[in-house]
Amino acid sequence: MLLLLLLLGAAAAAAAAAAAGGTSSTGSSSTSSSSSSRMMMMMMMMMEEYWSGTWAAVALALGAAYMAWFWRLARGLRGGPRVWPVVGSLPGLVQNAERMHEWIAGNLRGAGGTYQTCICAVPGLARRAGLVTVTCDPRNLEHVLKSRFDNYPKGPTWHAVFRDLLGDGIFNSDGDTWLLQRKTAALEFTTRTLRHAMSRWVARSIHLRLLPILSHAADARSPVDLQDLLLRLTFDNICGLAFGKDPETLSPGLPENAFAVAFDRATEATLQRFIFPEFVWQFKKRLQFGMEATLASSVAHVDRYLSAVIKARKLELVSSSSPSPSSDRHDDLLSRFMKKGSYSDDFLQQVALNFILAGRDTSSVALSWFFWLVSTHPPVERRILLELASVLADSRGAPADAAAWLASPLAFEEVDRLVYLKAALSETLRLYPSVPEDSKHVVADDVLPDGTFVPAGSSVTYSIYSAGRMKSVWGDDCLEFRPERWLSPDGTKFEPHDSFKFVAFNAGPRICLGKDLAYLQMKSIAAAVLLRHRLAVVPGHRVEQKMSLTLFMKHGLKMHVAARDLNPIVAELRRTRPEALAAPPPESQVNKSSAVPTEVAAVTA
Repeated sequence: MLLLLLLLGAAAAAAAAAAAGGTSSTGSSSTSSSSSSRMMMMMMMMMEEYWSGTWAAVALALGAAYMAWFWRLARGLRGGPRVWPVVGSLPGLVQNAERMHEWIAGNLRGAGGTYQTCICAVPGLARRAGLVTVTCDPRNLEHVLKSRFDNYPKGPTWHAVFRDLLGDGIFNSDGDTWLLQRKTAALEFTTRTLRHAMSRWVARSIHLRLLPILSHAADARSPVDLQDLLLRLTFDNICGLAFGKDPETLSPGLPENAFAVAFDRATEATLQRFIFPEFVWQFKKRLQFGMEATLASSVAHVDRYLSAVIKARKLELVSSSSPSPSSDRHDDLLSRFMKKGSYSDDFLQQVALNFILAGRDTSSVALSWFFWLVSTHPPVERRILLELASVLADSRGAPADAAAWLASPLAFEEVDRLVYLKAALSETLRLYPSVPEDSKHVVADDVLPDGTFVPAGSSVTYSIYSAGRMKSVWGDDCLEFRPERWLSPDGTKFEPHDSFKFVAFNAGPRICLGKDLAYLQMKSIAAAVLLRHRLAVVPGHRVEQKMSLTLFMKHGLKMHVAARDLNPIVAELRRTRPEALAAPPPESQVNKSSAVPTEVAAVTA
């Protein structure tokens, strides 16, 4: 190379000298200039060929080095989908975007419960931010969610995505911030007062909102989107329980509510952030462009609404020291926090928002899948109805017409006795968990119990959807809807499974605080609907999963509704369990069964 540069320099110098001094004759000057130009061109061509050859050699060497590195990376990954140079496993993710949960489950079955993949096969990123360990092995779940809990927080990516909507609330925080809120909330969720409040709101919305809409649909022979009705129902319930206000989204005509619309749009826009790299949505946020503009305006509306609710609630608590039995009890979560501490308005708002986000979609989605499964499994539906009839006969006696049982909602004690119904709901959540996957950030290098090495800076995704569909955990019939797997051998008791096998309510220190409230709400709604109506999927309606953080049905759940005649169920119960219908119920049980209707009347007075 040095020699080539010297030759080129010499040629340039010769050309300059010829141009400056050769003036004696035009011919000699032209000849000298022409020779110099040819020499320059030759040198430049030689230089171009040299550099093009050099760059080609460098590119080839770099390519070979990258491919050697890539093959070592690919061989080092444990199972999983095919990984491509540079783009990693993104082609597989895109190709299976409409069946993501099943695709992940299939990969996990093939890999024995754990696999690793790389979503960015670039040196420096591939083994850290670009590496994802996916697992559904119960041993690994216990390790991540409990044993090494502090090493697997939600992490900076999750926190950044949800910060505008949830702030530093309990579902978007780690460390001491999370621990303080968890301890404070745990005290409230262990009280019977909150359970009574939930029962009152659920009974009210069922009997004054849901059942009239279903009865009208049955009379008109008009199909309903049951998923939409359940989303509205649980939204009204959770708002009532969170801050004592009913947005009335489940009303005749199914009206839009500005707060509900803003909350939905804010949630949808927030989830869009997971699709793009952080620098992309941060740039769009700075410019207030696209979904980021929608998010900003929606969050502002939610903030204004909740700010007004908090101010009004504080005034109510100050002005009403002893409410009458028929007035607002102020037993909602927000009021209970206000009574027990001097929390800032921002903190109270985060409490309410996080609670709504956690409790709204999860119960309604679970109930949607439950009603679909029950409608397609008649033996399960029949057994649920027999259990309901048996419990009602024990507590309310055997009327001449079974329709008399429907005059009042189920009481606490009656709902608690619905063992098979709880088993059917748990089986639904095993197969169709409301949150199909969740992810954790790895703080320090670690080794999972199955021997998988996870480096700091990478992430661990645990597939709740897959955890319920593994033969190694649930047996060869793992894909069957069989509520009996949750019952004792004699079928009289509910037997929960290990929380690291059944992760629908999370597990470890972050296990769902509202688990019992969720079962109370789901059992109450399911019992009320099935006692009164027969449901059937509209012919031709496609029930498919929507790819989202929550396992919605993509096209809703369109169902025909018809009135149910309970007398055949009572007749069957009389044949199989004559003792259940032989004697009137004890007086104490009759009194208990009327407790909830009194509360409903008080709320609606």
